[in-house]
Amino acid sequence: MRYILTILAFLNISFAYENLNPKQFYNLLNKTKDAILLDVRTPQEFYQEGHIPNANLIPVQLFKYIFLAGKGIKERPVFVYCRSGNRSAIASKLLEKWGVKKVYNLNGGILNWKKENLPIEK
Repeated sequence: MRYILTILAFLNISFAYENLNPKQFYNLLNKTKDAILLDVRTPQEFYQEGHIPNANLIPVQLFKYIFLAGKGIKERPVFVYCRSGNRSAIASKLLEKWGVKKVYNLNGGILNWKKENLPIEK
């Protein structure tokens, strides 16, 4: 029984998305080949408040319809953020559910990103 619980715990950890602070997120994003960077805020937030360079805007409300249309996405690392981390946590859980193997959520969202003076585009 203990053996089964150990395996189940390992599987749960293996497929869990990872919350990263802004510097970790930035460093890993820049080191990762074929990464997909998703901003799950609204278009208004994306354009007025700025966004992380090279981000793809997919509002969390449309996430399922747009993201599932992509091919070969499950094998690529996906980095997700929003304003404060709440919507991106929802998106990260959905990505996990849909079988994406590597999902990274920006803890505290773009608000924490800006506090660290990391790059922003408008």
